[in-house]
Amino acid sequence: MLAQTDRVALGRRLRSARQARGLTQGEVAADVMSIAYLSRIETGHRRPTAPALEELAERLGVTAESLLGVADRRVVDEIRLALDYAELSLESGQPEDAATHLQAALTQMTTSKVEDMRDRARLLHARAHEALDQVDDAILELEELIDGDTTDGLTRIKAGIAISRIYRESGDLSRAIECGERVMAYVEDAGLDSSDEAVQLAVTLAAAHFERGDTGHAVRMCRKAISRAETLGTPKARASAYWNASAMQARRGDVATAVPLAERALALLGEGQDARNLALLRGEVGRLQLELDPPALDDARRNLEQAAAEMEWSPSTSSDRAQVLLGLARAAFLSGDVPASRDLVAQVHDVANGHLPLAEAEAWALLGSTHVSEGATDEAGSCFRQAVLTLSGIGADKGAAQLWFDLAALLEGIGQAEAASDAYRRAAASTGLRARVASTTFARS
Repeated sequence: MLAQTDRVALGRRLRSARQARGLTQGEVAADVMSIAYLSRIETGHRRPTAPALEELAERLGVTAESLLGVADRRVVDEIRLALDYAELSLESGQPEDAATHLQAALTQMTTSKVEDMRDRARLLHARAHEALDQVDDAILELEELIDGDTTDGLTRIKAGIAISRIYRESGDLSRAIECGERVMAYVEDAGLDSSDEAVQLAVTLAAAHFERGDTGHAVRMCRKAISRAETLGTPKARASAYWNASAMQARRGDVATAVPLAERALALLGEGQDARNLALLRGEVGRLQLELDPPALDDARRNLEQAAAEMEWSPSTSSDRAQVLLGLARAAFLSGDVPASRDLVAQVHDVANGHLPLAEAEAWALLGSTHVSEGATDEAGSCFRQAVLTLSGIGADKGAAQLWFDLAALLEGIGQAEAASDAYRRAAASTGLRARVASTTFARS
């Protein structure tokens, strides 16, 4: 390090440290070197030996690293420890603690040369923002990472995965695809396509294409990703590929094909240490098992209960927990335990707290179904109307189409034909369908 250090900059830092202590050149040089030699070091004409630099640093009450212009080893260790604590806090579902540790690390980084840890800190910072529902802040941080000239390759890919997923989940599919493809182009140019992260990016991008309606293209991308994952042979890459393939099959209505794909992904993910994704996938498998004909109730309940337990200590979001609670409520209802189902529906509303309209609308619809099972059509109608009111605030959201369709059938089942008809229309509108009105006037013969 000493040989690569700029002599002029080293001399300037040495002189500043001496003057800050109020020492003369003679007091610092003493029996280490001549005053003339120290003067030549301070003016950048000479470079001290390593032992001499250590002795000068000790006399000045500073570290040799600070004179060389690199981060103090103690500071580096403190920053690394803060980042480790932050990551552990995120994995343990404590984003507030993570944010505190990250702020301390980022503050120290402003005065220390620790470029090798800066990318990691910013990626963790984006994760903390997302976990705290500060989505806009997370996006800004991630965009800077994927566009930064100095961002390292794997961090850029991880940022690309996160930002494409966030845009997709927020409904901005064009941006999800644009960001994903931009990072994918970088991956191919940089020769990083044989990494777990590259496979994850590919299936994340495929999911955005699928949501936009490019089904064939998305499925082909997933097949290619699965082949790549099998070649790599790592559990993480294979799990990601199978998970996304399962989600696509489920959205296409082929639950029988989706379940074994999800179960395979779950088995692979269980070999790693990704607590949040393991809990998410376990909940997804449980919900899919409820959609089988007939439903695999025992297996579904076991997976959902384990997912709920894992989410108590993993970095899950309120949306994650609400979906698992909905699955448990549906499992209880299908098992004939109406009181347990209603208790779980109430927990969904507590977790959602007015911020998750899709989950809350589904909870109202399920509560209405429990009343239908008891012949209480008035109470059922009231719940279904509340579900309609909640969904109406979303607008023509593609994710709401299935729920509108389910609501239409439920309303029709209790004799509310007009409301059912309106729900069917809203289901069609949510998928992008509109009534076509003829605009051409044909000439009469």
